[in-house]
Amino acid sequence: MVSEAKLQIRIIPVTPLQQNCSLIWNDETKNAALVDPGGDAGRLIEALAHFGLTLKRMWLTHGHLDHAGAAAELRERTGVAIEGPHRDDQFWLDRIEDDAKRYGIADLRNVTPDRYFEDGEELEFEGVRFGVSHTPGHTPGHVVIHNAALKIAFVGDVLFAGSIGRTDFPRGDHATLINSITSKLWPLGDDTTFVPGHGPTSTFGRERQSNPFVADRLTGYAGAPLEAADVGEQRTTKRWT
Repeated sequence: MVSEAKLQIRIIPVTPLQQNCSLIWNDETKNAALVDPGGDAGRLIEALAHFGLTLKRMWLTHGHLDHAGAAAELRERTGVAIEGPHRDDQFWLDRIEDDAKRYGIADLRNVTPDRYFEDGEELEFEGVRFGVSHTPGHTPGHVVIHNAALKIAFVGDVLFAGSIGRTDFPRGDHATLINSITSKLWPLGDDTTFVPGHGPTSTFGRERQSNPFVADRLTGYAGAPLEAADVGEQRTTKRWT
């Protein structure tokens, strides 16, 4: 079994939407995984070469263009299978090219994964186990990938530092998203650092204290007394991505 301590992580922003693609690798074997290769396939190939890495895994958290748009090209160039998200996001994966045109982004492609993720399954990379949690709300097939020993979670567009994902997309739902956050993310531990799809990292504990959408005082999580949300703060912190 390879120790989690051997794993390195770098965040590589891709596409004009600056989506956080995560590059994970084993420092000894130089084998790598990509979480959410949303675009700029050439740049991701260059990053692999820069660190002397061989791509072995590709994992998708959900089907939006900026999270999955480079996966098909990378599969062709490396032979690495595409895994995830949950099958309920296939309709998003089927419209990547059309959505990319609306955003004026070139070279993104529709994709059908080699396999879908299921809630509660375990992934293996270099002898290290990662859990998968189905977290609908932003999209119906969104998943979060996490590792307890590393105290890290790759949460896609479910949660951001100081905000949450949009729910006005097709088959999005605000109440479902809040439930996904409180029931699937908070139990992973306050000291878990999360990599969101956009913007800086944070911890679940910090968001439980101060996030204007999902702080404990707003959700009643763990029996916290409820307070009214600050609508002004919500309006000024909600991400558009």
